[in-house]
Order: sequence, then structure tokens, then C-alpha cells
Amino acid sequence: MSKQRPARLTVLRASDVTPHMRRLVLGDGPEAAGFDQLVAGWNRHTDSYVKLVFLASGFEYPDPLDLDEVRETMPPEAWPILRTYTIRRIDLEAREVWIDFVVHGDAGVAGPWAAQAQPGDTIHLRGPGGAYSPDPAADHHLLVGDEAALPAILAAIESLPSGAAATAFVEVAEGSEEQPVATAGDVEVLWLHRGDAEPGSTSLLDDAVRAWDWPDGVVHAFVHGESTLLRTVRPYVKDEQGVPRDGLSVSAYWRLGDTEESFRTWKSQQST
Repeated sequence: MSKQRPARLTVLRASDVTPHMRRLVLGDGPEAAGFDQLVAGWNRHTDSYVKLVFLASGFEYPDPLDLDEVRETMPPEAWPILRTYTIRRIDLEAREVWIDFVVHGDAGVAGPWAAQAQPGDTIHLRGPGGAYSPDPAADHHLLVGDEAALPAILAAIESLPSGAAATAFVEVAEGSEEQPVATAGDVEVLWLHRGDAEPGSTSLLDDAVRAWDWPDGVVHAFVHGESTLLRTVRPYVKDEQGVPRDGLSVSAYWRLGDTEESFRTWKSQQST
């Protein structure tokens, strides 16, 4: 099957986890039953992600949807918009996919859609991808990120077995955006509140990680979120604290002021 044939799933449930975090639970429904197709390529990493496919209105698309075919046979204005989101959880027994969306008014594509989505709505998803899971060889896991990274951070924490140690630094707007944490591991989550400051504009995460009493033993780090973390937290944990490359997962999920399209262009330029 073409990699460009995304799975189509149905919204089963929708709920507000916090005032600005909307959770959609997706699965099989009468019009869209793509759960098996989606999980066939799942590598079970805790940072697994999918690309949500938003179709343009006023066009008829091939069924099943094939993005290569769309780009080859349809005008550019019909090409779908893709938005990348981390999977909060895949429940194989319940046959459910959880995705959490940061919702801030009418800005963007995915957030406004998620805010209005109701059971029975459908959405195409391409993927999943992913590359990180907590390594049992580490003595301590450091997890750093903002709201965009929170689903992956919580998924990693939940996966930890008894006796595994971890510290997470998470930037959110305020206390009402904090989420409960369930884990068998020995985990401390430190919530950093930016208040009225714009997301991605503060040094809260960098300051907190640098002030942290670095533990003994082998520390692995997961640092994801706004692109500033790549030039602040990453050099500190890699160069100053000596976290080895194979124990470091660092990626920008977004960039202040960019759409996903301009962010992808910027990210491609960084890799070259």
C-alpha cells in the first residue's frame, strides 16, 4: 500500500483535558474504519506522531485517498493541508487513538477543527512515525518541553516501570493547564507557568534545567518543543553535561511566528 494513502478514522469522543487542551479519541466507525491500517506501521515509541490530513472544500477526492494521486491529478488548491500531532496514546485493546490539541481561538487549522469536532466526524491520518522511548539503560530520564511536547512527555512517563527515575520540566500558561500524571516510576514533574507571555518567548525551561541538581549516573534527555530549545537546552545537556548523542532526543516541534509550512522549510534548511 502506498505510504501516501492515509488511514481514515472516526471521532469517538471529544473532551477538554484543560481549558486549552482538547482531546479527541479516534477509532473505527460506520464511515471510517482505518484503525488496523494505522497501527500496522506503529513502532510503539512514546513520541509517535501522525500527520492529520485536512481536505479542501469543494473538491471530490479519490477513495481511498492517495496523496500522490491527488498531487498528480488535482490542482494545487485541492491539495490537502497536513498538520503534525503527537499521539497521546494508542490503546490496542480498546482500538482507540488519543490525540491532544492545543486550542487557542480561531488561529491555525487543526486547533479550530478539534475545538468543533464531534463524535461521528472523520479525519485522515498519515503515519505514524516516531523514534524515542525511554531507554532502560539510563539511570535517570530528563524530559523537557512545552504544551506541544506534553503528550509525548506524558506518554513516556506512563511507560516507565517501577524503579525508573525521571524528572520533567513542562512549560504551560498557568496552573489550570497542568495535567495529572500516572506512572509506576519515580517521577517528579515541575510545571513552569509563563503567565501572559507568548508561548515560545520565555527562558523558563532553559533556566530551570540549568538550575537543576544534575543527578549521578547515566542521564538521557528528551528535549522537544519550540525551536529555541535547540539553541539553549540542547547545548547545555549535550556539551556541558555530557549527555551522549545516543541518549539525547532533541527536536523542534514548532517555531514562534511560523506556520507548519514555513516551519518545515526552516527545519529543512537547518538540516542542510
